[in-house]
Amino acid sequence: MTATTALNLVALRKSFGRTEIIRGVDLSIPRGERHAIIGPNGAGKSTLFNLVSGRFPSTSGRIELNGEDITGRRPFEINRRGLARSFQITNIFPRMSVYENIRCATLYALGYRYSCWHRLAKLADAAERAEAVLQRIGLRNRRDTPAATLTYAEQRALEIGITIAGGADVILLDEPTAGMSRSESDRAVELIRRVTEGKTLVMVEHDMSVVFGLADRISVLVYGEIIATDTPAAIRANRAVQEAYLGTPAQEARAPGPPA
Repeated sequence: MTATTALNLVALRKSFGRTEIIRGVDLSIPRGERHAIIGPNGAGKSTLFNLVSGRFPSTSGRIELNGEDITGRRPFEINRRGLARSFQITNIFPRMSVYENIRCATLYALGYRYSCWHRLAKLADAAERAEAVLQRIGLRNRRDTPAATLTYAEQRALEIGITIAGGADVILLDEPTAGMSRSESDRAVELIRRVTEGKTLVMVEHDMSVVFGLADRISVLVYGEIIATDTPAAIRANRAVQEAYLGTPAQEARAPGPPA
């Protein structure tokens, strides 16, 4: 691992009872890279995210964030070291306004701990950062709207805003465009590209147009093992990946087309 590595996984394994879900994953992601993890349902993608973000303890192996061993750290400890994530199922505070959701996410990064003598309304730096994030995610005009009343796509944008509001430099997004229409997905891709500029992005995504449009490199996870890591063009042409996931068996790819 070099000093420019943001996330480094070494021989990472996770078992639930006798069932091994993650089976010796080695993966190194440079700082500033947009990296996609793809694979069939049940491959272990969300489990891998849960290991990296501290929701699940690993069975064995090592996880390093910006050169620091974070294996076994709790989620809030990992977050405070510069990693934030979103979830497959939208995870927001539905009764709070859009602005209040974002402001909550800024507090720890700005130095505010558990306190009963700070009045939130008087925290000018938190307000300034929250307003800036709202502008970046395109929800400034929905500022005072209860989060529960946002459209699905807007709620996903809000969750991305919450993810970046604390200033983390490594962002994990778990299926950020799932359930969206094509136009909504296109807007989400532009949002993700914009708000992760200069950061390290790792995403799990099933929509291949999103993956190939965003990722600098792609890793393919199948039955808990990474079978390939490469550029989008190389992954698209990889026969093992075609057979395992992209839906084009190698023999079909080599077969001649139908007669004219």
